[in-house]
Amino acid sequence: MPTFVYMTNCDGCGYCVDICPSDIMHIDPTYRRAYNAEPNMCWECYSCVKACPQQAIDCRGYADFAPLGHSVRVLREDQKGTVSWRIKFRDGREKNFVSPIRTTPWGSIKGPSDYMPPAAAALNSQELAHEPEALKVEVLPTLARSRFKKGLVS
Repeated sequence: MPTFVYMTNCDGCGYCVDICPSDIMHIDPTYRRAYNAEPNMCWECYSCVKACPQQAIDCRGYADFAPLGHSVRVLREDQKGTVSWRIKFRDGREKNFVSPIRTTPWGSIKGPSDYMPPAAAALNSQELAHEPEALKVEVLPTLARSRFKKGLVS
């Protein structure tokens, strides 16, 4: 199910707008609060839920991890470096899941213009831009031709 915003908790910081890959989180110009402009287009990646410092964005969990009558809360704790998911079942039981935050700090990723343009020889290479240097290895591992299958045996 798509995400939704608790307007009373939202402070209009815009982190959800910046991180949304489908560009559907917007800030209402009148109330300065976030909202999901097109819930039917939500990718359900929950990036906005995890990025919100006010815990103002919530989601409805699917039956595969939280059956009907449940509630799901997501809490990003930057001090601990974790994202916690708390599922409360209708019979009162709770399950808590904690995983580390594996994102980089805001503004720390270099943009394309911060890299040197590739050499002419690199344009004919099968390697991606800035490989292998960006992967911090000297040479990319390769598979010897002798290890390829020669074809189907009839």
